[in-house]
Amino acid sequence: MSAIQVDSEIGDLQGVILHPPGPEVENMTPKNAERALYSDILNLSVARREYNQLECLLQKLVPTYRVMDLLKDILRSTEIREKIIKKACYNEGHPDLIDKLLNLNEKQIAKQLVQGVPLERNTLIGYLCNEHFSLRPLHNFFFTRDSSVVMGDRVLIGRMANRIRDREAMIMQAIFDYHPMFRVKTINPAETGAERTIVSIEGGDLLIASDQITLVGLGTRTTAAGIDFLIKMLAGREKKQHILVQELPALPESFIHLDMVFTLLDHDSCMIFEPLILHSNKYQTIRIDLENGKVVSINNAANLVNALADLGMDLKPSFCGGTNDTMVQEREQWHSGANFFAIGPGKLIGYNRNIHTLENLSQSGYEIIKSKDVTGGQVDLSGYRKYVLTVDGAELSRGGGGVRCMTMPFKREKV
Repeated sequence: MSAIQVDSEIGDLQGVILHPPGPEVENMTPKNAERALYSDILNLSVARREYNQLECLLQKLVPTYRVMDLLKDILRSTEIREKIIKKACYNEGHPDLIDKLLNLNEKQIAKQLVQGVPLERNTLIGYLCNEHFSLRPLHNFFFTRDSSVVMGDRVLIGRMANRIRDREAMIMQAIFDYHPMFRVKTINPAETGAERTIVSIEGGDLLIASDQITLVGLGTRTTAAGIDFLIKMLAGREKKQHILVQELPALPESFIHLDMVFTLLDHDSCMIFEPLILHSNKYQTIRIDLENGKVVSINNAANLVNALADLGMDLKPSFCGGTNDTMVQEREQWHSGANFFAIGPGKLIGYNRNIHTLENLSQSGYEIIKSKDVTGGQVDLSGYRKYVLTVDGAELSRGGGGVRCMTMPFKREKV
């Protein structure tokens, strides 16, 4: 059996990769927060406590793996260690660090690749430099969704829109290329040589509705040329393929990816941010059909819900922030209210802070259950068909993402 296989957003989860936030999140100041793609700096102790709820919950329910553990495994090989270190140092203009890093053990190397290599101030240039790190910390890595996506039996490596996240994609590609648990086919748009301003694509913009239907956001993180790269990748499949493109606003920054306004919940339901997905606006929905390796049609669609229905997926929408108050909808969308992660059909995880979204799901038959009641053994999930497991997200949501953003599934059962 393949080590990886993802043909839907909702199939029973059989493997997920996580990265708990570490010192790399704290290695950031108000001066460089914007460059690090944050609007504020996080309290690490609170973020860790909240993330621990999510990780403990997933560990109880599905096989989980940590990025750092997988990275340390592959760094035990001298040959692989040299490849990774050289690539990171050359990519970021610091070949002078290669020998220093090669003299460290795999645990130390993994730590420095993720948490950053502090700048040595042993030269006048170094002394006068305003930076704190030679290799910058990976502040965003706990959002593991963006830097790699399993599509069928292949892995698409993210072509990150911002250079500060390139090392995340490099690390994930190395894990899938070299770890004995995987050793699978990876496809990297960066290897085309095109500039990131032309070709970029991130995992938060990709939703796999089925083995024939892919949803993708077109916005600040994924470009039209990035979607054209995806089209070429999917054109090689035997079955006819359909790609639904949803244009996204550049502002506010909470619209960063498609999964901040639309996620799939069950065979027959989805979560939407109604003002963008259903209301009349200037943001297009485009349907692209592929057959025999070629694009056979590109046309506008009314919206994602209608386009999916035309393809045989009739989905009842649930509403981020409920349906009564636009201000509430906007507030809860800002705090990742549309960003749910399915561990199985109708079996969801999301933030507990989005109370109006949860109330709307409750009205649709979902049982709302605190994660601590599951991890503590007070609730047996086998008695429920549809549920939402809630985790604290007061601090994590300030990083700009939800539970789907923080999870990278690599294997699901077929739906």
